[in-house]
Amino acid sequence: MVWGRGEDKMVIQNGRGGGSLDTGHARLQELGYKQELKRDLSVVSNFAFSFSIISVLTGITTLYNTGLNYGGPVVLVYGWLIAGTFTMFVGMSMAEICSSYPTSGGLYYWSAKLAGPSWAPFASWITGWFNVVGQWAVTTSVDFSLAQLIEVIILLSTGGKNGGGYQASKYVVICIHGGILLLHAIINCLPISLLSLIGQLAAAWNFVGVFILMIIVPIVAKERASAKFVFTYFNADNGEGISSKVYIFALGLLMSQYTITGFDASAHMTEETKEADKNGPKGIISAIGISIIVGWGYLLGITFAVTSIPYLLSEDNDAGGYAIAEVFYLAFKSRYGSGAGGIICLGVVAMAIFFCGMSSITSNSRMAYAFSRDGAMPFSSVWHKVNKQDVPLNAVWLSAIVAFCMALTSLVSLVAFQAMVSIATIGLYIAYALPIFFRVTLARKSFVPGPFNLGRYGVIVGWVSVLWVVTISVLFSLPVSYPITDKTLNYTPVAVGGLLILVVSSWILSARHWFKGPITNLDS
Repeated sequence: MVWGRGEDKMVIQNGRGGGSLDTGHARLQELGYKQELKRDLSVVSNFAFSFSIISVLTGITTLYNTGLNYGGPVVLVYGWLIAGTFTMFVGMSMAEICSSYPTSGGLYYWSAKLAGPSWAPFASWITGWFNVVGQWAVTTSVDFSLAQLIEVIILLSTGGKNGGGYQASKYVVICIHGGILLLHAIINCLPISLLSLIGQLAAAWNFVGVFILMIIVPIVAKERASAKFVFTYFNADNGEGISSKVYIFALGLLMSQYTITGFDASAHMTEETKEADKNGPKGIISAIGISIIVGWGYLLGITFAVTSIPYLLSEDNDAGGYAIAEVFYLAFKSRYGSGAGGIICLGVVAMAIFFCGMSSITSNSRMAYAFSRDGAMPFSSVWHKVNKQDVPLNAVWLSAIVAFCMALTSLVSLVAFQAMVSIATIGLYIAYALPIFFRVTLARKSFVPGPFNLGRYGVIVGWVSVLWVVTISVLFSLPVSYPITDKTLNYTPVAVGGLLILVVSSWILSARHWFKGPITNLDS
């Protein structure tokens, strides 16, 4: 990795002739945009937003069942490292591009600049829509996961499933989900200086919370798994009609890959970050790297407290089949005769998920703001307005409302809901891969790197990133259960394919006549 760019040695005067501009601000002007958002974020704050959205407590807790069912400890321990390593390749490629183009538009702006004049409008259009819809799906899945965890906490607090505890209906869950989104939207109406402090608190909560839980849960548990079980046991008994260990391992990777996503937030926050051409890339890479380390520790700590996989996955346990909740509950109940300590631990996780959803709305709103600034969204003039505190309020509320509407599919069926949120992983990673693909093909010779660059390894890292996204897109579209029925069909390719058809159709029928890609707005 190489730091430095010739332009950084220049003194760039501001438009009024006094003083020098922040390098990120100056670069934004070079790209043709005026500074509308308040540039108050430090590198720590920028990192905090991405780290809070990745939120290992959120992703691992939510999909721990998937990892246990498909492969068990081997997939959890080694699958995390495999997915984390390749995700770091993706992150490094994105960081290199972010350093050259530090704008809130992020991915779709990068695609436009890297695809060249002929392809720029279409490349920008398809990348932008996959990015913004993928982000909405992330917010939907995160906040719905929190609503489900709150449901489990209430169940355990009232006696558990086997003790006559209260089980909320799907209508109660969707109301909880709506309430969470409302709180997140209200918080995101705060000035960026206050939101930055909350973001740093969120990052600290995730970091400290992981260490507390990974240590205290296995220590409290009277019965613990052996090191041999944690590092070598492969669970092939998934009850889904799949026996191939390679196939099972591939399906189990979903937990890890779903967790380590959302780090594009650092790019979307660059217009609010000081020296964004340097600090934006730092935010991306540090968020991924630290998440890989602490996430692996969390997985190890929790898995050492696992004693019976079939029981943890059974819907007849006290947590109704929510594996990690049952692990926490049993650990404290076995030691103290009460699962209250486990419920408190779940509260720690719930708060981390709350912060994750809050940061997701922040990132969503900045993407919607930038995309509408270039006229790509219906009623664009509404969504790119900012208030007196330089906050895109309308984009904040749009993100919350869309996330709630997407969650309404859960009232129809969980299959429909899962199809919707599958875009959160595959759709978002496709948006990540598109500008990287253009960088290593159409812009291979013309790309001008920023202060952070990969030097001669940039193209190699880029190709590894693209091939990894292609691989996971195929893997996560495979059937997860046999025989295949309308209830067991994996609807991921249907959802992602449907989004692709809508985006391309809208381009052919309408957008190609008026959308020209990113539009500069700097006054002459």
